[in-house]
Amino acid sequence: MAITSGLIKELRERTGAGMLDCKNVLTEVEGDIERAIDELRKRGLAKAAKKSGRIAAEGLVRVVKNEDASKAGIIEVNIETDFASKNEEFVTFVDTLAAQTLTTSAKDVEGLLADKYAGTGETVQEWLTNFIAKVGENASVRRFETLSEPGVVYVDYLHLGGKIGVIVGLKTEASYQEVEAIGKDVAMQVASMNPLFVDESAVDPDYLEKEKAILVEQALAEGKPAEIVEKMVMGRLKKELKETCLLEQKFVKNGDLTVAQYVKDGAKEIGKDITVVSKARYEVGEGIEKKEENFAEEVAKQMNQ
Repeated sequence: MAITSGLIKELRERTGAGMLDCKNVLTEVEGDIERAIDELRKRGLAKAAKKSGRIAAEGLVRVVKNEDASKAGIIEVNIETDFASKNEEFVTFVDTLAAQTLTTSAKDVEGLLADKYAGTGETVQEWLTNFIAKVGENASVRRFETLSEPGVVYVDYLHLGGKIGVIVGLKTEASYQEVEAIGKDVAMQVASMNPLFVDESAVDPDYLEKEKAILVEQALAEGKPAEIVEKMVMGRLKKELKETCLLEQKFVKNGDLTVAQYVKDGAKEIGKDITVVSKARYEVGEGIEKKEENFAEEVAKQMNQ
């Protein structure tokens, strides 16, 4: 695979490593950017490893739930420019399609696109194709999911008008009204801190092994004695899990508490148990590279359609 300047630029932005280091590592791993990030981390050359990549494509995220909050849906629909994402028809389309996530039997985007678009005789894909022809910009339904589990109440949160959407599932006998404030706070935590897992029990074993291997390489590269590396790595891994597991994180509204402690205190106050069991977080354009275009150019493009 050719190592392009664009690939080197992306790796630099995602890791903070030097250009030459990025180029050399990309050459070694034959252009595999995720492997390159891991290698830079092992060598202590990556300042950060934000796996999500550049936030790029424009569009909207929407979150919805049914009347008793026993079912929730989240969807991301992309379009080329921020200007177009404010188009009234586009906004209505995303809102309508979000509502359809609660009733569709589709298991993937392809299935959702084949559904009838609410209130029309067209499929979702047909409506979208006609809309694209009208506005002159590409648009796509990128992802969606529906959450529903017996005994779980879902609370949603939308940030920046639809740039980030979050759903958290709370297993409880309490009503939505009783847990809404707690759930909103936890959802805001997810939006802000973007934890990978709910708690340590949900951590992917492959993720643990991969992170452990990287930390071992880092410790050895620092010249630490091999006999203490294992103990040192476990300490570092434990610290990392406190940052990547939601319930272990420091609560953003009160740094003296963990999220787990905050939820426990809230449950005690209402007199009913609450367990955070699931989460979903979508951020517009995660991992999609976007062409650079300024606002004036966006307006001119729209005026010329």
